[in-house]
Amino acid sequence: MIEYQFSLKHWLLLGFLAIAIIIASIQPLELPSYILHQIGTVFMLIVLFICFKKIGLSYYSFFLYILFLLIHILGAHYLYSYVPYNEWFMQYFNFDINEAFGWSRNMYDRLVHIAYGLLLYPFFYRLFQVWLPTLKPWVLFLLIIQFVMASSLVYEWIEWWIAMRLSPEEAENYNGQQGDIWDAHQDMLLATIGAIITGLICLIKVSKHR
Repeated sequence: MIEYQFSLKHWLLLGFLAIAIIIASIQPLELPSYILHQIGTVFMLIVLFICFKKIGLSYYSFFLYILFLLIHILGAHYLYSYVPYNEWFMQYFNFDINEAFGWSRNMYDRLVHIAYGLLLYPFFYRLFQVWLPTLKPWVLFLLIIQFVMASSLVYEWIEWWIAMRLSPEEAENYNGQQGDIWDAHQDMLLATIGAIITGLICLIKVSKHR
């Protein structure tokens, strides 16, 4: 059932997000880059509120959307490239995740991109379901995968455009490529894989309810 009104659960999520933003805004590693990233957060929140009011969203979709923003906000505080996830794993689990997987770079930005496809697929599905109500689920699945691919490409273009107007040091901090020439390609691929995974799960659920 689609929920068109904010409930206590929605307000709690938004309150938690607001607290996360406040904490992340305390001494970020590089303030100008942090602000650039948070402009994206504000834009996504505006889109979320408009879509919630105009077409309605399930709590499940709303929750996953907020979860993605939380992952993004954490990355913005540490400029993505410096999120100390490996130090956290070693401190709390005595496990070196970078060594275990043979990672030579900070992989947090990869998590954000795969989360884009994994967590926002239900939101995109609702949009396409409203815009194109007569299409079959598998057609919507293909359209959403293409949309994730296209929007990931546009994001990389915007990121490049912004970086071209910054100093080399600021551009590196903002982009977080870490010397990886295939950074944009791998980011787009991971977003696509994430969307495919969630999309297939949704297709299986739809087929079971028929």
